[in-house]
Amino acid sequence: METNSIHAWWLAARPKTLTGAAAPVMVALSAAWKDGAFSVMPALLCLFFALLMQVDANFVNDYFDFKKGRDERATRLGPPRACSEGWITPRAMEWGIGITTLLSCLTGLPLVLWGGWWLVAIGVACVVFCFLYTTLLAGLGLGDVLVLVFFGLVPVCTTYFIQTGEMTLPVLLLSIGMGLATDCLLIVNNYRDREQDLTAGKRTIVVLFGGRFAEWLYLLLGIVAVLLPLLAASNAFLTGKAHFSISTTSLFTLIPLLYLIPHVGTWQRMKRLSGRALNGVLGATAANIFLYALLQSLSLLLQS
Repeated sequence: METNSIHAWWLAARPKTLTGAAAPVMVALSAAWKDGAFSVMPALLCLFFALLMQVDANFVNDYFDFKKGRDERATRLGPPRACSEGWITPRAMEWGIGITTLLSCLTGLPLVLWGGWWLVAIGVACVVFCFLYTTLLAGLGLGDVLVLVFFGLVPVCTTYFIQTGEMTLPVLLLSIGMGLATDCLLIVNNYRDREQDLTAGKRTIVVLFGGRFAEWLYLLLGIVAVLLPLLAASNAFLTGKAHFSISTTSLFTLIPLLYLIPHVGTWQRMKRLSGRALNGVLGATAANIFLYALLQSLSLLLQS
């Protein structure tokens, strides 16, 4: 492959991960639509910001893991990385990080017209933690917390607020569910790399508590991710203004339960495999996360 080619940059952007960035925005927009609020322009800006930040995070991860020697080809179990494979030079990747960071900021800044200037602080936090995740926090067992925050709470709650101008308890629960479902991806990734991470001194939650703990945590995260939105749909659970005021017996509210079928199947595969064979489980988990978002969105839209 030609160094710094368009194809190399496409692979470095890790397009399969972009569905994970789009999923929480999709859920938030579906909730807003259900509650009678939807504006196209801020919806597109939220989506583009999420996608650009995901690409930026992928570039940052590629670059700094290469610099730290974590992506040696002989020992790497995950998919190949651009810098370590020589597809993109480190200097070019620095430019790529700078450009995607700038584009993310330029895309997100107009959202203050709909949500207010406090969104600048949210945007700054997204950029800062994009760098801190790879350079520091992922090695301190905090990666799972960041996934919950930046793939659940921040994109779902912020997108919904921009559309509606308010926040509700049901949306908060939806955001937590989305974050927990997405964290399954990190669990599989760290489960596969646990021996290498232990040797490198990278203290992920899997390294800290072990492989068996990670297996059961993976299953539990998916179950709780489905149950939380069911609570959000329950009249008995709501206080104040109930945007999701529907019967708990409604079949539409049960649609997300279908997610548990592939989730449990993928969990069973995870327990049987190890090493590079877990890359297939990683891909299946990514597909499950997008299915989760689709089912949540469909459930919300049918309740409209």
